[in-house]
Amino acid sequence: MVQGLFSTAETIDLAPLIDHTLLVPTATPDQIAQWCDEADRFGFAAVCIAPAYVRQARERLHQRPVQICTVIGFPTGATTAATKLYEAQEAVENGATELDVVINLGWLKSGQHDAIHKEIATICEETGQPVKAILETAVLTPSEISLAAEICMDAGVAFLKTSTGWQGGATVAAVQQLAEMAQGRVGVKASGGIRTAEQALALVQAGATRIGTSWGPDLVKQQQASDSFTG
Repeated sequence: MVQGLFSTAETIDLAPLIDHTLLVPTATPDQIAQWCDEADRFGFAAVCIAPAYVRQARERLHQRPVQICTVIGFPTGATTAATKLYEAQEAVENGATELDVVINLGWLKSGQHDAIHKEIATICEETGQPVKAILETAVLTPSEISLAAEICMDAGVAFLKTSTGWQGGATVAAVQQLAEMAQGRVGVKASGGIRTAEQALALVQAGATRIGTSWGPDLVKQQQASDSFTG
């Protein structure tokens, strides 16, 4: 079971749960290289970067255990299904090993649930790589969150992800809801606005199994300092 993997803050090692994220439009190749090196040095789960930098990340992290995650349909989710599929396939060809796909929120709110299912299921099937469905929980009602989660899990995703970070961030309540929906069948990725170890630990205790943040090294250093102080 994914949920309940960690029972207390003292047992949580944040580093292997972090997707070290750099998705600002102004990111440079030098910064991408820095993020890759930090992900490797700190033992993060993945580096999460824009599709244009996947090939660079693959070359930088050659034969390293860090996953190469990229985003599809980011940040609105409103590109066509064919465009998302092409973007996902190209990303995998370039070396992506995880795909964070923004669902079409307009389809969700207008009842086009079959279209969402088909879009996500096709990406899962055609790429063969783990897909994290970005639900953008900050702009959804609790019932919409539940519906989106069920659609995406049925479509074959590996994770339910809270946010892009562009419309609001992760909350304990949203993570708890997704974890309850998932029941260990898929992982839960909390992302958006996570800048402290305290935040990250609270989200993991709520059920998150991945943490998407641009502040990974700071979180690890904060946790190490806290452990040193309490020890």
